[in-house]
Amino acid sequence: MDICREQGIKVVGIANHGNVDEIDAIRKLLSGGDIVVFPGFEIESSEKIHFVCLFPEDTLTSTLNVYLGGCGIEPTHGTQPSSKGANEILDYLSGKGGVLYAAHCTQTNGILSGTNRYNHIWKNPNLVATQIPGAIEDLKGATEGDKFYQIVTNRNPDYKRKHPIAVLNAKDVEQPETLCEPIASCLIKMTIPCFDSFKQAFYDPESRVRLNSDRTKQWYSVIEKIAITGGYLNGLSIELSEHLNAIIGGRGAGKSTLIECLRYALGLEPLASDAKKAFESIIRENLGKEKGRIEVSIRSAAMQGRRFLISRRHGELPIVKDETGTISSFSPRDLFPGVEIYGQNEIYEIAQKSSEQHKLLARFLREESKSATDQRLEELTLALGQNREQISSALDELEDAEQEVMRLPKLQEQVRQFSELKLEEKLKGVQLWEKEKQLGQCALKELTAYGKALSSLKDALPDPAFMDDDAKDSLPHNAQLRELHKLIQDFVISASGQIVIMDNGLHEVETAATQINDRMLGLIDEEETELAKAFKDIPDFQGRTGRDIGQRFKELLQEIARIHPQEAVLTSKRTQIEELRKQRNKILAELAKVRSERTQVDARSVKRLNRKLEGNMKISLNTETNRQPLTEMLRSFEMEGVGPARLGWIDSADSNTFSPTSLAAKIREGLEPLKSMNWGITDLVATALCGLSPNQVMQIEEVAFLNAPTIELNVAQKDGEEAYREIEHLSKGQQCTAILHLLLLSNEDPLIVDQPEDNLDNAFIASRIVKQLRNEKIMRQFFFATHNANIPVFGDAEWIGVFVSGDDNATIPPELQGAIDVPAIKEKASEILEGGPEAFEQRKLKYGYGEFHTAY
Repeated sequence: MDICREQGIKVVGIANHGNVDEIDAIRKLLSGGDIVVFPGFEIESSEKIHFVCLFPEDTLTSTLNVYLGGCGIEPTHGTQPSSKGANEILDYLSGKGGVLYAAHCTQTNGILSGTNRYNHIWKNPNLVATQIPGAIEDLKGATEGDKFYQIVTNRNPDYKRKHPIAVLNAKDVEQPETLCEPIASCLIKMTIPCFDSFKQAFYDPESRVRLNSDRTKQWYSVIEKIAITGGYLNGLSIELSEHLNAIIGGRGAGKSTLIECLRYALGLEPLASDAKKAFESIIRENLGKEKGRIEVSIRSAAMQGRRFLISRRHGELPIVKDETGTISSFSPRDLFPGVEIYGQNEIYEIAQKSSEQHKLLARFLREESKSATDQRLEELTLALGQNREQISSALDELEDAEQEVMRLPKLQEQVRQFSELKLEEKLKGVQLWEKEKQLGQCALKELTAYGKALSSLKDALPDPAFMDDDAKDSLPHNAQLRELHKLIQDFVISASGQIVIMDNGLHEVETAATQINDRMLGLIDEEETELAKAFKDIPDFQGRTGRDIGQRFKELLQEIARIHPQEAVLTSKRTQIEELRKQRNKILAELAKVRSERTQVDARSVKRLNRKLEGNMKISLNTETNRQPLTEMLRSFEMEGVGPARLGWIDSADSNTFSPTSLAAKIREGLEPLKSMNWGITDLVATALCGLSPNQVMQIEEVAFLNAPTIELNVAQKDGEEAYREIEHLSKGQQCTAILHLLLLSNEDPLIVDQPEDNLDNAFIASRIVKQLRNEKIMRQFFFATHNANIPVFGDAEWIGVFVSGDDNATIPPELQGAIDVPAIKEKASEILEGGPEAFEQRKLKYGYGEFHTAY
């Protein structure tokens, strides 16, 4: 009993060989420890095949002896083979309510051992399970042609069963310690451990019976509990499974309200405008009037499995608390970075827009192969944008300098016109004074720049506080850390002293320099005043006074003195632009290389993705065929006379010669070289392109054509030959099916969908979606609101919640939460999803399916 508790074993089957004498003593002990016991026995058929048969927990040992007798076994001769054949035993004991499995099927006296062919026994529907000695994968290579593996996985045509057989690990337990071995037990899903649930598990063994070796080692996020206070769902409290969850109920019962409240609590909003309006309306109507509050308890994979409580009151932001109740700085998105929530018809909206499909697919490709190339692409793209801004700035400065320098000849010509007035001698100091003013101003600017650098140096000094005593004293090598702390502390004290000295020195120099410059400006001002007085001695000329003539001549000389340094700026800017363009070409070349690497990574990702989607979908990568980014950029330039219709040539231009960089190069060469390219550009568009600014041309060469994946869905029937069709040529239901296949792919965070069956073909739900769900749910949490029986019933949801609604309130009572093996859940599921037993029976008869075998 102690070891069962330690190992988490909650159900034990007792089956000695042809004898039930020990059952009551063990049953009494284990039942007292809340461990359910299924009594039974092991029996050997006349073919010498061993079977284990288990019965309900309240079956008396006297009844078991009767069953043994019915199989031709006397209790005193229990180890002897029965006189009855295997099929006779299987049918008899199954009719008595027993569950039978083939013991040690690959070993001595197992149904698959030796050279005998017992396929007729193997295919008996009353044989619901088989015991193997380890993992299913271990059967590979155990026999020639992988016979055991092929049979157990229902691939051998001679042994193929209508319904798959359950595979168990149930090693004989001769002593309690054997229970610690992984192959001594297995996992059988039961909402409440009891024989009815145990028996039902074998109706759907692929979902409900697993080996310990099947357990996933992967952390994934889970919504554990949802509670709502106030509003239409006031009082609702549910605890979810970490696998597949489904909420059911009549229309208007509150399913969509719960999904949207969960989205609200997590701080998420729909992307599509219609879905956003519906979301806001639901939240306003169901939470807003009473200022309702939602609490969501989660376990986060992004935070290594730590638990958090997210709460949100209507009109307020979400609040996150950790396990200690302390408010956390993390947002819900930090905890659930990959969570996906889709309301009614949102999947349909994605299916209608190729841009949304490509975004969705791009996300999966990136998740499949997160590579260093992504970071390098970001770095190069950022560097290219910065380079463009630097070139644009330098070109603007060059243009300003050129315009200034272009004025010099005219200014100098005007100066020569004044030469006959012989004013040069009187005004010779003007240009010198202007030069002195510029030098004085430059000196003060240099000191100001030094002051800014000194301030930055202060900010950059190390902060010893990060090694405070409390932090380091508890560490094993605190002596060395204290020594390191003192070393940094001493350096900071010394450096701070030096900075103070430099700061004081700068202040003294700035004060003195300002005083000297002010004195110089004062002297210049005095001399300019004297010069202005001398202007009255200049004779009037052509209607202008001498004073006006002198002032104008002075202004000309000052302007010339100011512009002359711009000639040096021209040379400097041209050199700078040339160097920046070299850098740009280097970045562009590196970017082209990394984009090529990224494409190769995406191609490998597509192959991996296709392996995951095998049989359902197929993705193909059309390298750099999506030219929409260039079209959108040219449209944003709003070129006169160039509307969207005039940009159609972009998609049809020859891919061998056309690219954003080649287009930019031809624009720079000019109109005729651009028109000469066989790209289908009209004269009007070519003229408009050549009129773009250098900055816009650089933006063009930064554009990247996108890879354009093609999404194809296998539209063949269940057993038909694969037939793939592109998503654009599918029906609405098939398009939604294709999108849902992608959404169901592995993700650490939950997928929550409101009525995914909307717009889907029922055949695809049953044969494709449910199959994928059953495979993925052991590695990811799913939460669906649905009206379709396929998802909760055939998907075998671990948790089903049934909404009960009144006039002004809806909730999910505790007794209506559980799996399909809970009688109340089964009844409600039949009523809501099938229309009740009578409707189900009527459909079954009309379809001509007749009666099902009692074991199924």
